Amino acid sequence: MAAHTKIKIFYISFGFWLIIGVESYSSQSNNVLTVQTGGSVTIPCHYDKKYTQQKKYWYSETDRTYKNTSEENLSVIDHPDQSFFTVTMRNLQNKHTGHYFCVVETGEQPPINIINEPYLKIQSAPDVSVVNSSVSGHEGGDISVQCFYSSDYQNKLKQWCRYKDQSCYTVGRTVTSQNPSVQISDDDRERSFTVLMTGLRLTDSGWYWCSAGEALNPVHITVTGEEPHKEKDTNNELLTVWLPVSAALLLLLILISVFIWRWRRRPKQDEYQIREMYSSTTIDKIYSKPEDPVIYSNINDDNPNDPNKDIITYSTFDHVPGSEAKPPAGGTIYSIVAPQQQQQ
Repeated sequence: MAAHTKIKIFYISFGFWLIIGVESYSSQSNNVLTVQTGGSVTIPCHYDKKYTQQKKYWYSETDRTYKNTSEENLSVIDHPDQSFFTVTMRNLQNKHTGHYFCVVETGEQPPINIINEPYLKIQSAPDVSVVNSSVSGHEGGDISVQCFYSSDYQNKLKQWCRYKDQSCYTVGRTVTSQNPSVQISDDDRERSFTVLMTGLRLTDSGWYWCSAGEALNPVHITVTGEEPHKEKDTNNELLTVWLPVSAALLLLLILISVFIWRWRRRPKQDEYQIREMYSSTTIDKIYSKPEDPVIYSNINDDNPNDPNKDIITYSTFDHVPGSEAKPPAGGTIYSIVAPQQQQQ
């Protein structure tokens, strides 16, 4: 395709330097940013690290704006730690269509360095547009960018490129050891192509553009640390494991406690049963044979409320008439006293 040449003449640095340049354009090299009328665009301008402290500015054929300037519809912000500055233009109208330049004053010969020369084309229906101009993803994850093109560009080369090193990917799938997997799929019916980047790394953050032919639109990609919910998932997994274990341990503790409680109550229950057994027996008279050395007796407690129950009662017995048996020396007989169960 034929190329055309344009002579540009403009003054830089207060008119002391007259720069005459020759630019050559072709359908493969034109840098045309298509923006919708009334919309906005952010343009990255990368420079060499040795120019970190040098002056930078955004230059048009009618105006010059230095770095770190913010106006109503124009901002020029330097990012020296990343070696680029950005130009944001807002509320673009047809009058803004034209050539622009990202310029760095070198302090050497030549005195200036033009690092980017975009041509802004303001259209009611842009030749190339994107759904989102800023997309975020997490390290190790993936992102998707959808780019639309007009019917005039349906058969043009579709690309996804990075501003920093000008590396580009075309329709298909590209996998390398130094880059994430990039897959570009073109849908002629929808007149759009989708860029899928997987296996993201932190270094993949930066400015890209999607293009059809010479028309392009910039996209900023931000890659952050590992996705937060993964840590939550780990915590959930721990909870899933420990909750059943904790419940089983709690149940075991309850069973042990019940067993100990019942075991400690058992002597009292046996004692109560013994008392019940003895309370059912009534002996009115005590008889003994001469050969019996000790006289045992069960005595009912007719008063269950007697505070002296459950203790041993010492009883003294006299000689029983008609019997040869005599009480032991001292006349003291030990007897077991069982309480009488109260009748209902």
